[in-house]
Amino acid sequence: MDGMAIADPRPSLMVTNDDGIDAPGLRFLVDLLVAADRYRVLVCAPDSDQSGVGHGITWHRPLSAKRVEIMGATSFAVSGTPADCASLGISGKLFVATIPDLVISGINMEGKNNVHALRLAAGACLPLINAVLNELKTKTYPEGSFLNIIVPTDVANHRGFKIAKQRKFMIRFGWEQPKTSAPAVETYQTANMDVDSASSFGNNASSSLVEDELLFKRVIIKKNSVEAEEDTDHRAMEEGFITITPLGALSRTEMEAVPYFKGWLMRLADHSPCSSLLRRFLSFHIASDRRQKKKRYSSLAQ
Repeated sequence: MDGMAIADPRPSLMVTNDDGIDAPGLRFLVDLLVAADRYRVLVCAPDSDQSGVGHGITWHRPLSAKRVEIMGATSFAVSGTPADCASLGISGKLFVATIPDLVISGINMEGKNNVHALRLAAGACLPLINAVLNELKTKTYPEGSFLNIIVPTDVANHRGFKIAKQRKFMIRFGWEQPKTSAPAVETYQTANMDVDSASSFGNNASSSLVEDELLFKRVIIKKNSVEAEEDTDHRAMEEGFITITPLGALSRTEMEAVPYFKGWLMRLADHSPCSSLLRRFLSFHIASDRRQKKKRYSSLAQ
């Protein structure tokens, strides 16, 4: 496995995604970064579409990383999830002696994107990539912060960049029994498409159900978007802006719910067979919380 030239002074960018290494959005972005000739371009992406798998990782089997020819870049297709690819790519094990300065995920297909729109979207993101690299170089970029960027479909006539909040969007899934055992290859974006015809999958996939075998496929029942606030990324994108949304590295506890669950635990202690021990344990932790808060307030006062 060949590494990049360590003497190369250019910053290293790693491109990944969840749509798979053959996705046109990723290829257009990589082509643009290579053509700029300002970066060492690395690619570590799933070998197939992995949309909708969340933060899942592969644990019980080794991953395959196969070299893929993308002109001007060092590229690998990995038999794992997007999280696997990101972790492996920054580990220093795949790209020998190289840890990327910046990881870019995308560009993902949305709505009525076409080839031309994806090329323009890649170009529109370039100033943001350069700005982040400069912040990293000067060590002024906020630690543990990610940026989610959404580009409008009519990117050629975009109205500029805008900082926005992430909209709340929920998808409710259900289950249906398919008529055949054709492999489920659709993503959450196409989960309601008819894939009952096995002819398009080739190979020797069975087209009839085995006796006593029940098959189910996931379908979208309802999409729900909460647009109560005006400064959401989706609304700004619809207004023609390229939106930039800072995201935290780790999800945080919903702080408003903490008092409720503290009370809930106390009520649970009242009905527990070991209620006295549980109440003493909870009282200790609640008292510890109060002491910690008092200590913080004293430090601030000083």
